[in-house]
Amino acid sequence: MINWARQLAKQLKSDIFLRRLDQFEGTISKLLSLGMVIVILAMVVDLAIVLVVSIFTTGPGEFLGQPVIDLFGLFLSVLIALEILENITAYIQNHVVQVELVIATALTAVGRKIIIVDLKEVSGATLIGLAVAIFALAISYWIVRLSHR
Repeated sequence: MINWARQLAKQLKSDIFLRRLDQFEGTISKLLSLGMVIVILAMVVDLAIVLVVSIFTTGPGEFLGQPVIDLFGLFLSVLIALEILENITAYIQNHVVQVELVIATALTAVGRKIIIVDLKEVSGATLIGLAVAIFALAISYWIVRLSHR
């Protein structure tokens, strides 16, 4: 038992542990990317179905109302998922979280929320919160962009 504990302590101090940890991290990142691919494919299929149904079931002049806003929300959801996949891919390649990309993804997500929000059902406090979030993210994005130059 003591010999086993010594070997474990030796491995924890060695580069073997760091390599195993890096392998674990890489495996989880790859599994996440495969999961995102499945999610994106499902979202695209759902988007196609909703698009076809919306085109063929709405009457003349009805399509440009709520159905288009719902479709915009679905399109932006696919774009957000693609950006998340890009975040994961960048992490796999560089082992670094790209802050600029994360902020851009968050800006897209908040922008999507603003586009699809029903102003009749949302409180003023929620709208102010969304405005503050966009303002903070925009300033963050600007600062990150400035620091990279």
